[in-house]
Amino acid sequence: MSVSLLTNTSVTPTVTINAQTGTTYTPVLADGNNTVVTLSNASAITVTIPPNSSVAYPVGSQINIIAIGAGQVTFAQGSGVTIASNGATATAPKLRVQYSSATAIKVATDTWYV
Repeated sequence: MSVSLLTNTSVTPTVTINAQTGTTYTPVLADGNNTVVTLSNASAITVTIPPNSSVAYPVGSQINIIAIGAGQVTFAQGSGVTIASNGATATAPKLRVQYSSATAIKVATDTWYV
C-alpha cells in the first residue's frame, strides 16, 4: 500500500502581530480578530478599551493581548465602556506577569469581557 502526503509549501500566517512598546495603548479596529497585540515595556502599561463611538468593533470582536515586557499590563475602561472580569480588579484587570495574555471580547455596544 502506498501513501501520498500533500504538502503545503506556502503557509499564510493566520494572526497578525501588532508590536507596541509604549506605556499606553488604545486598540484600533485593525487589532480585532486575527491580530495579537504584544506589549513590551519595562514600565507599567495601560491598555484603554475605546468606546464604540471611537472605534466601532462589531459585537463578538476579540482583542488578544500578550505582555512580553516586564511592565505590568492593566486594562482601563474608555469613556462609557464597561469591562467585566474576575478578581479584585474586575473593572481594571491586570495581566499577572511577563508573558501573560488575555482576550477582550466585545459582548455589547460598550461592554467587554476580559
